[in-house]
Amino acid sequence: MRIDFVSVVLVLVFAFVGVSRVCAERPNILVILSDDQAWGDYSFMGHPHIQTPRLDQLAKESLTFTRGYVPDSLCRPSLMTIISGLYPHQHGIVGNDPPWNGMSEGMPRPAHNQPEYVKSREAYLRHIDRAQTMPDYLASLGYRSLQTGKWWEGNYSRGGFTNGMTQGDFLRDGRHGDKGLDIGREGIAPIENFLDSCTESKSPFYLWYAPFLPHAPHNPPQRLLDKYSKRVDSPPIAKYWAMCEWFDESCGKVLDALEKRGLSENTIVMYVCDNGWINLRDESAYAPRSKRSPNEGGVRTPIMIKWPGHIQPRHDDTTLVSSIDLVPTALAAVGLKVPSELPGSNLMDEKTLAQRKAIFGEILEHDIQSMDDPAASLLYRWVIRGDYKLIDPSNRLSDESPQLFDVTNDPSEDHNLATEKPEVVKSLQAELDAWWNPPTS
Repeated sequence: MRIDFVSVVLVLVFAFVGVSRVCAERPNILVILSDDQAWGDYSFMGHPHIQTPRLDQLAKESLTFTRGYVPDSLCRPSLMTIISGLYPHQHGIVGNDPPWNGMSEGMPRPAHNQPEYVKSREAYLRHIDRAQTMPDYLASLGYRSLQTGKWWEGNYSRGGFTNGMTQGDFLRDGRHGDKGLDIGREGIAPIENFLDSCTESKSPFYLWYAPFLPHAPHNPPQRLLDKYSKRVDSPPIAKYWAMCEWFDESCGKVLDALEKRGLSENTIVMYVCDNGWINLRDESAYAPRSKRSPNEGGVRTPIMIKWPGHIQPRHDDTTLVSSIDLVPTALAAVGLKVPSELPGSNLMDEKTLAQRKAIFGEILEHDIQSMDDPAASLLYRWVIRGDYKLIDPSNRLSDESPQLFDVTNDPSEDHNLATEKPEVVKSLQAELDAWWNPPTS
């Protein structure tokens, strides 16, 4: 009996050791998010002036998709898609600011911290409370998770994070990040402390790095502003270009923090931008057909995945990918089953990506029109299949017609082909309707 008992104990011990070893070897995940940056505003994407050496190096070490997209070109819904793997009309967070009393009568939006409006902001958080996020999925495997930077959904814990910077006090400055917005602009000490803690506890981690960069205010270090002021005669553009390099430097600090702790080889790095940005020449503001638009300047972004020893680095300039793909990719990498309700694809699965026919998106109002009906805020749906992109306005934009572009050969979307190729328009509209066909479209 004693031998049998000892045998059982040894089996249990070896089983525990085996499980512990598997847990210790699970890959960490770092998600890097740029905030308001055009898809071509990197040196590795061919920009003639902006220098991004750290992201250039990341691109060399990654599976880099240059035809990446976000469904919506507005930060809050875009970020929610990145962390949930759902389209805005599915996760329900369709704009930046929720409705307010008097909105339908044309009353202006109240101050963000006005007590009555705070109640609306807090009520809108029910969408994040109902959502399943990457930190939620990973918690079942013992992952710790850290939120830094941009975060709209109240306290970091409401997104499933075990640690975070954003407190989400809407009566103060909790609209979209509060203390979290210091990351990158004022160093990365919270990230370094978190990495040290995870190393000590031997915990796998998920790190959300979403600095308020190169987002306005465009106040780069003077050394970078001086550098770019010599390259362009527009002070606002020089500031924006300098902000892009400042963001690049901050990414380098985070990547160096991983390397310093011996974490680089077992960390998956995912890169994406929340939405595009084309800076005006005469002020630090965005031009039409960039942020909040369905055009390439709004929705296109490079998407990079680095996982040493598991993903072969290469540039892919043809495959269409989307930010909805990041969650299923991460779930597959850590060995979790991808839920059937997630519409995205595993970016490591070449066969599945090769079978993809189209990618989709939706542009919705900045100011949310309904607490629960996404269609009420819809402005455009868009689809890309092959070379062609269709932008289809909703019925709310009665003075606009569908636009068709060959975005492979005309990425600036200068030539509307809708009247020349009505059969392509009809076919792509059918694709859109099969994807999401709300009553207002």
